[in-house]
Amino acid sequence: MTESLAPMLPLAAAMPPGMLLMLAAIPVVFLPRTISNIVMLLLPIIGLAQLLALPIGYTDTVAIFDYTLEVTRVDALSRVFGIVFHLAAFMGILYALHVKDRMQAAAALIYVGSAIAAVFAGDLITLFVWWELTALSSVFLIWASRTEAALRAGQRYLIIQVTSGLLLLLGAILLHAESGSIVFEHIGLESAGGWFVFMAFGIKACFPLLHGWMKDSYPEATITGTVFLSGFTTKLAIYALARGFAGTEILIPIGATMTAFPIFFAVIENDLRRVLAYSLNNQLGYMVVGIGIGTELALNGAVAHVFAHVIYKALLFMSMGAVLLRVGTVKGSELGGLYKSMPWTTVFCIIGAASISAFPLTSGFVTKSMILTAAADGHYLIPFLILLFASAGVFHHSGIKIPFFAFFAHDRGFRVKEAPLNMLAAMAIAAFFCIGIGVFPGILYKILPYPVEYVPYTTSHVVQMLQLLLFSALAFTFLMKTKLYPPELRSVVLDVDWVWRKLLPEAWSRVAEVWLMGQIAFLSTANKARLRVLDFTSAHLSPWSRLGEPWPTGATAMWAAMLLLAYLYLAFQNLATRPPG
Repeated sequence: MTESLAPMLPLAAAMPPGMLLMLAAIPVVFLPRTISNIVMLLLPIIGLAQLLALPIGYTDTVAIFDYTLEVTRVDALSRVFGIVFHLAAFMGILYALHVKDRMQAAAALIYVGSAIAAVFAGDLITLFVWWELTALSSVFLIWASRTEAALRAGQRYLIIQVTSGLLLLLGAILLHAESGSIVFEHIGLESAGGWFVFMAFGIKACFPLLHGWMKDSYPEATITGTVFLSGFTTKLAIYALARGFAGTEILIPIGATMTAFPIFFAVIENDLRRVLAYSLNNQLGYMVVGIGIGTELALNGAVAHVFAHVIYKALLFMSMGAVLLRVGTVKGSELGGLYKSMPWTTVFCIIGAASISAFPLTSGFVTKSMILTAAADGHYLIPFLILLFASAGVFHHSGIKIPFFAFFAHDRGFRVKEAPLNMLAAMAIAAFFCIGIGVFPGILYKILPYPVEYVPYTTSHVVQMLQLLLFSALAFTFLMKTKLYPPELRSVVLDVDWVWRKLLPEAWSRVAEVWLMGQIAFLSTANKARLRVLDFTSAHLSPWSRLGEPWPTGATAMWAAMLLLAYLYLAFQNLATRPPG
């Protein structure tokens, strides 16, 4: 395919991948809606063709002042992310064709374009520019909901994302000071600059205790905005970790923790889009573990899981977005019985749920098995067991809970229209890839960074996963029948976002209160001191005080004479000690 596209190379080399989408963002706002929709659908197709026209090893540099910036670098790792990002962009745009808000479309194009450009950045400064642009553009997909909750969540999201960028810039400066280079290759944790870059990537990758921004903001975005957000920000961070910190073993316990803890929150969460946000965090953990292991199989598994996850997670958010569009809510306590009026959305949701749960013949089974095998081959027993536990957990809350409570449980009597045709078409494409990769994994293997000899469909792999899924399903059924399963209640589940939702506002209120009380106490003390000074002045310096009485002339002359004698004595001593001449 690369040879057939070779004539397009001069055109493709004219701009970095992703730039076309960014440049088109403003014109689509002013074009007629029909033309605008056609243009937006063509943009990721043209962008993908541009990418495929660039050979492995292609670079493009720009000289700025005394620095040479590598604005484009195409290799096996960046190409995989570029391909799946273009696919996600096409599906997201198709899904959002019915949206009349053109400003939202412009923000989405800039966001997608900057994310694509970022994975092809060959230096840390270029990466920083696109890194920050993804933050600045994506926040408008949250604010576009035009609710008070979305406004606050967007503000917190922007602060955290910009902070990530500033840490990246600081790390780049320190690395340049240490090595004289800003090339974005393996960085490691041997220097202070490496640690700052690591934390910058960790924020966007939703490391434990740094993850709250994602589940706080994604559910507040618009229906279509959430679909875009799910595909790019966190996966850009995974790419950056794979590029800069492959084989960094601290990532293994970090990733294992990421897979485990969201399960407990997802089980008790009522908002199904927030459940999906938790499961997104869970799936990122598998990728982080694979990067931490750092073998070819593990890195291939992490990258492959990114590819599969972008698609099936988009499919799940699409299905819940369709429910939200037609019903007006995605609260598990308020849904049920929608399979009767939204059968296609139900089918697509089940396919996405099966894929994230790693059912055989779905993409998730292939990619997740690669990471599990890499962990087993590396003798990482505890992380391996945690990953198995997390696999059962994600099937529990995303594979069963979401389709069950949304479409089947306790029929609420909703009889609504099926999702719009463009939404169904986008979901159908995503479902096609979920099954296609699962049935024909060799297609995905061809574009992975390293040669692949892995066979997922062995008897042990299939039996192991089916047993895990079966016991998880039995556990869910048992808990439901015995009414031990946490009921779907109207509630808001807080984890670390409690810090900025509750702790920080209350702490600020207390600090402000203490400051105000301190000001009052200071002013009171100052006033008391002022009154005491006035009292002293009145008592001792007023005309009627002892000191205020007129001094006799003789006393005044005596004090003047004493001062004159002291002055003459000091002057004489000075002359006596001065050297002659």
